[in-house]
Amino acid sequence: MRHSVSAVVVAVLLVQAGVSAATKPATPAAARLAAPARFSKYDDHFRKYTKRFFGVGFDWRFFKAQAIVESNLRPDAVSPVGARGLMQVMPATYADIRRRHKEFGSIDNPEWSIAAGISYSRDLYTYWINEADESFQKHFMLGSYNAGRTTMIRAQKVALESKLDHRVWSSIEAIASTVPRWRYSETLPYVQAVFVNLETMDRQGRTDGPTVSLRDDSGTSLTDQLRKLRVLKGAGSSVKSAFRRLRDKRN
Repeated sequence: MRHSVSAVVVAVLLVQAGVSAATKPATPAAARLAAPARFSKYDDHFRKYTKRFFGVGFDWRFFKAQAIVESNLRPDAVSPVGARGLMQVMPATYADIRRRHKEFGSIDNPEWSIAAGISYSRDLYTYWINEADESFQKHFMLGSYNAGRTTMIRAQKVALESKLDHRVWSSIEAIASTVPRWRYSETLPYVQAVFVNLETMDRQGRTDGPTVSLRDDSGTSLTDQLRKLRVLKGAGSSVKSAFRRLRDKRN
């Protein structure tokens, strides 16, 4: 009888251990491996249209990082102002792009959303090649994508009036709050978030850490997501070093 009781106790303990193991939260490494399937589903489209509109030397992961900020790679995303798809292109902008690229299909098709977003970015980038310092052309391109090119030009004028180098992004950040008709509190975190997302990717574009998105499942703002990662301006470190600290802490 004593042997039977012991056997029952052992069995119960084994079952409890199994339940505990099954319900134990995933480790950070396991969580990274469990990224949503959509996070790699569209990589070929990002590669294809980055090469088409920017050439072979431009990092295709940059636009994937931007799409994560815009839509969290959800093709059915629609913003409060009507922007649609993975790259959150406004219907009027998409119609203009389609007039030049008649092969583009529906705005809600992931491939054409990516193609349109990168094509539009190429137009913006072409302008900023001559109007921004080489180190910050991508920043101005992203700022224009989010807030409009005329807003960025207006910000440059304010920077000039303040006797700052209007071609440098830090000057734009410094005077942002004084620029009329600009929701700078959205644009500045938006630009930074794209670079943060890029830092989370390996060379194959796989995410290796937390990403930042306007469509975050928790509904948290970009500013709060970035603050959580301690990479907002004034944190005393670059995006790269801050993310590295966060990743090292989790490993």
